[in-house]
Amino acid sequence: MKNDLLEGLADKSLTKEELKEEVKKDFTLLQTVIKGMTSEKAAIRYGCGSVLIDLSQEKPEKLYQNMDFFVKLLDSKHRIITWQTMEIIANLTSVDKNKKFDNIFDKYFSFINNDYMVTVANVVGHSGKIAKSKPYLIPKITEQLLKVENIKTTPHLTSECKRVITEKAIISFDMFFDQVKNKQEIFSFIKKHTNSSRKPLKEEANKFLNKWDK
Repeated sequence: MKNDLLEGLADKSLTKEELKEEVKKDFTLLQTVIKGMTSEKAAIRYGCGSVLIDLSQEKPEKLYQNMDFFVKLLDSKHRIITWQTMEIIANLTSVDKNKKFDNIFDKYFSFINNDYMVTVANVVGHSGKIAKSKPYLIPKITEQLLKVENIKTTPHLTSECKRVITEKAIISFDMFFDQVKNKQEIFSFIKKHTNSSRKPLKEEANKFLNKWDK
């Protein structure tokens, strides 16, 4: 019966929103959905991943006991699963009483050196959320985010991709800047992009400085 539920994702007889609501009514279904992230069927694994992203935002305490499983999924051969898992883990830091994220900090942020823009952008984009949950990690997170201007370009990560990533870094900095002690190094980083050829990056940089550099 539980597996039949996931087959509904594959044949489109069940939407992701409907599956999420089923789980919220009966959390014994949660393990089935978590296992679904390793399904051979793309519609099932990505559908389950999407549902778990939402649930990790809404009910992180229900998923937290599976943190170790999600950490292993960071090494999935499917990049989309890695991206989904990054978001789930970032959401679970809000209830990480055992500091499990602290133990995988280096692994999580090692993806900043990945060859694929979307992978790097996911790490950078979720950093603000992690910093809000774990303010004592802000110095280390700041150090990682400042590295984005030094990442190497690849066939899957162009100079324009780097500008997109930098834009996400500024958005993340904005989320926790009020708790940063050494603000000057972030200001110096952002001022380099106030005349960027990428309009959204230019706008984010100037908006940040207008807000914080007073």
